[in-house]
Amino acid sequence: MARPNPNGDADRWIGLVMYAAFLLLVGASVARFLIRHPDSDRLPVVLALSVLLAGVYAVGARRGRRTWLAVVVALWIVLVVLAPSFAWCAVPLLYTGLRILPVRTALILVTVLTAFVMGAQLKLAGWADPSILVALPTVTAVATAVFVYMRRQAERQRALIDDLMRTRRELAATERRAGTLAERQRLAMEIHDTLAQGLSSQRMLLQAADRVWDADAERARGHVRTAEAIAEQNLTEARQFVHDLAPADLAAHGSLVTALDALAARESTEALTIRFHGEGEAVTVPAPVEATLLRITQGALANVREHAHATQATVTLTMLEDRVVLDIADDGTGFDPETARPGASGEPGQRGYGLAAIRARLHQFGGTLTIESAPGEGTVLSASIPLRQS
Repeated sequence: MARPNPNGDADRWIGLVMYAAFLLLVGASVARFLIRHPDSDRLPVVLALSVLLAGVYAVGARRGRRTWLAVVVALWIVLVVLAPSFAWCAVPLLYTGLRILPVRTALILVTVLTAFVMGAQLKLAGWADPSILVALPTVTAVATAVFVYMRRQAERQRALIDDLMRTRRELAATERRAGTLAERQRLAMEIHDTLAQGLSSQRMLLQAADRVWDADAERARGHVRTAEAIAEQNLTEARQFVHDLAPADLAAHGSLVTALDALAARESTEALTIRFHGEGEAVTVPAPVEATLLRITQGALANVREHAHATQATVTLTMLEDRVVLDIADDGTGFDPETARPGASGEPGQRGYGLAAIRARLHQFGGTLTIESAPGEGTVLSASIPLRQS
């Protein structure tokens, strides 16, 4: 969509005024010549040149070509020599020259026009009138200086507007790139905490089923049924994810406490027991914060299951007046938090990547992440998100 151009509208309006003024001045000059010199031998030539001048001006006024202006000025000079009363037609020509010509060329044209107007007026006066010799060039110089100053100011303004528009376009492009990167990060976190976690659980359960299939078929079928349930949950998550809705557990259970309790029960296996505890009085937690805490729990439990080799894990949700705190503790092998970084491949499922995703989620709400761990001593992960009080 093209932006409006107020300067262009003003130029067109002033151009129409000058167009009408020039034709009126030509008409008035012809009338004066007819009144003062009805029997002059120059009358046919003056009339013919006047019609030609008006016609040429009318035809080319909208285009404003320099060649057209040169023809108009030449015809005007001839008329001024034949009939000095045409001198005041120079006013629209002066404006037109200043408008369409480079400044230096325009100043030369102004000098020529002023000289011919002064000569015509002195001829009409019949003596060296000081007001013509001094006032006319002075007024012309002042008007020209003001016009040139305003023209340069308008050019600076247009340059500033162009810079502003370019800066706005660059800012919009930067915001789009930032939005794209943020969306990519969000997608990576969502996939890591939902689909990747579910696929990892299914793989582990199917591997366990394969190991005990011949010795204990019923136990193997239990692993397969659990894997089937996780696959079904993953499918629900994927559909919710596609439609950008709340996590499936929140949608199904209605509250963060019940969703975390269900998640702990579903993720518990023979090798890893997960328990959930809720503490504190219930407070109102915004839906985006609930979704973030659930995703953090999913990601943290995925890390526990895949890397910690733990047998027990505890998820604790503590509701305080000004904040909500989520703790995930395990009795696994532990690690050094200072050296936990995303792997070289950057693939989801690595411990460093999961912690980076958790930090990114907390950062959106001004939250903090604290990790207490050491090799061989288990891990306690604590995520805290402030609740803004109205």
